[in-house]
Amino acid sequence: MSKRDLLNLEPLSPKEINGLIQRARYFKKNRLSADFGRLLQGKSIGLFFEKPSTRTRVAFEVAIVSFGGHPIFLSPNDTQAGRGETIADTARVLSSYLHALVIRTFGQERVLEWASAATIPVVNALSDLCHPCQALADLMTIFERKGFVKGLTLAYFGDGNNVANSLMEAGAKMGMNVTIACPEERRPDQAWMQKAEQIAKETGSKIVVTNNPKKAATDADILYTDVWVSMGDEKIPIANKMRKKSFLPFQINQDLVERAKSDCLVMHCLPAHRGEEITAEVMDGHNFVIFEQAANRLPMHQAILEWALITK
Repeated sequence: MSKRDLLNLEPLSPKEINGLIQRARYFKKNRLSADFGRLLQGKSIGLFFEKPSTRTRVAFEVAIVSFGGHPIFLSPNDTQAGRGETIADTARVLSSYLHALVIRTFGQERVLEWASAATIPVVNALSDLCHPCQALADLMTIFERKGFVKGLTLAYFGDGNNVANSLMEAGAKMGMNVTIACPEERRPDQAWMQKAEQIAKETGSKIVVTNNPKKAATDADILYTDVWVSMGDEKIPIANKMRKKSFLPFQINQDLVERAKSDCLVMHCLPAHRGEEITAEVMDGHNFVIFEQAANRLPMHQAILEWALITK
């Protein structure tokens, strides 16, 4: 059987995504079960991270340990990759030592190169184009709170970045409407958006991109945001100052919350810059699930590891 890579959500059917959600909920409910400690016994998983991480790194390390596996954290500074060894050569070598690789990197082409050269499963833990692990944990959180996903409307505000791309893909596959409210110059990847729109036609949902945040928030079931300046872009102060100014109308504040449904969920993939993309008032409001959303990264990572390494 060919190896299972999770580079984006494209290869997963709605049934498989729902299966991951249910397995993650099972792991969450039975998190203290000693039986899990044998699932990855004797297996070593490499975590090759070229970008900083809190939730993704810790959740994957704990998930691996909870299954009896051994996580090995690697960065370019810890390996010969930092001295010019190619991804292909590094992937081939690590494939002879490890049982899977979790990659957090920049361009999506780097993830694809890792997967092409490696003979072991490769999981995309974030690239500049998409963040599939985050989207799966988000779907789990929405399902737990609402009891279903199909037919709901998620409104995302801010930068049309990797998280926005994966939310469109996830929503389209699961029949959830997704509206991306962003400045015209920060729209999501065009090809990715078109792909999501095509999937949405098949599942009966809608993908909408607008520069009208108030319209996007009206009657939404979920309000979602992310930082305005993504990792790797912080070193461009002048451009970022201009970007933040253009993002101001897209801040999730009390006005947007009041336009959404009374039981709407407020979500953020974290880290949050309070007072920028979301106000402290909303961040700490009664209907937010942000830290529950973050906690769900652990059981979802467990489900992803089981899918990639154990389930046949």
